[in-house]
Amino acid sequence: MMLWMALASLILSDGTVFEGESFGAEVETDGEVVFNTGMVGYPESLTDPSYRGQILVFTYPLIGNYGVPSEELNEWGFSKNFESENIHVRGVICAKVSEDYSHFAAEMSFPEWLKKHNIPGITGVDTRALTKKLREKGVMLGRMMTGSGSGAGSGIEDPNLLNLVAEVSCKEVITYEPLLDSAPSGPHSKKTVVAFDCGMKRNIIRSFLNRGVRVVRVPWDFDLSTASFQYDGVFVSNGPGDPKMCKETIAQMKWAIDREIPTFGICLGNQLLALAIGGDTYKLKYGHRSANQPCLEFRCEGGACTPSHKCIITSQNHGFAVKEELPAGWSVWFRNANDGTIEGIRHESKPFFSIQFHPEACPGPEDAGYLFDDFLNVLKDRSTIGVRK
Repeated sequence: MMLWMALASLILSDGTVFEGESFGAEVETDGEVVFNTGMVGYPESLTDPSYRGQILVFTYPLIGNYGVPSEELNEWGFSKNFESENIHVRGVICAKVSEDYSHFAAEMSFPEWLKKHNIPGITGVDTRALTKKLREKGVMLGRMMTGSGSGAGSGIEDPNLLNLVAEVSCKEVITYEPLLDSAPSGPHSKKTVVAFDCGMKRNIIRSFLNRGVRVVRVPWDFDLSTASFQYDGVFVSNGPGDPKMCKETIAQMKWAIDREIPTFGICLGNQLLALAIGGDTYKLKYGHRSANQPCLEFRCEGGACTPSHKCIITSQNHGFAVKEELPAGWSVWFRNANDGTIEGIRHESKPFFSIQFHPEACPGPEDAGYLFDDFLNVLKDRSTIGVRK
């Protein structure tokens, strides 16, 4: 017996209607409609805080065939299997959803999981046509509703006008210590990173802890000048929405850069670093959301940048990008091999750099994992910062 029976519709802001059948929670919602081309990784994608406020369209034709793992927490008190403790998308659109699943770690079906978290889904949609429209016209707002979709597609809340980072960030300082029996004894151990949580994926925290690094997770608007703890570097995470909404985080990055504190950003952190140094950002037509984006690395010497002939396959989820105009002393570190957009920036002589893609993957390839080590290698040669005013 199928869990979805009722007719449901996605109405785009231009009035276009895509009909299908409801699954998950039978509730109405609205948001920005975006698409992801990954073949797997739906549990990680739906729990990625960067999707806050969005309706996610899966281009892969079958979603749910390997079910959903348990929601148990790990020894540090955050999710063991997901990228956060909640589902952040407002709704899901797919061509075909599977109620039946087969995987040794699965504990419930995909429709059951959505229903548990009160998230609606629509299956039976022509996702090829929907994705083609979003690629041609750009991402647009949409409403998911039951019935034939005779209502108008206007009056939909635009999540990009909200401070979504404030919604998904932690509310207090949280410290994570690497486990003594698993932490390495190499140069990264005993280092401390203060991590601005702008919607941080949990595998970023795991990536630091697995390298023996102590993580002090702070809210997006935390004032570094008031820190009562010692640390070796500053990290700024991924997150949802328009980066220009994060004025407080940008100010803190400026504070760190002025004091030459090693700073590393991922995804939204890349955009925020660009804004902190006087650069600019813009909204992409339909963004990059997949697990197979190729990125070329560049090396810059004496103001001239040339490809390093190194290409890595990356996991990505972003709708904004850094503009080409960078201040003196800064250069492009990575570019997207598909459309040439900036995928990373770095200072030519000081320890400040960031990337647009996700080296922690989940879902996705692990080609870029070495960038965590690059950041930590910078920290090992520097003394602990302590409480700097």
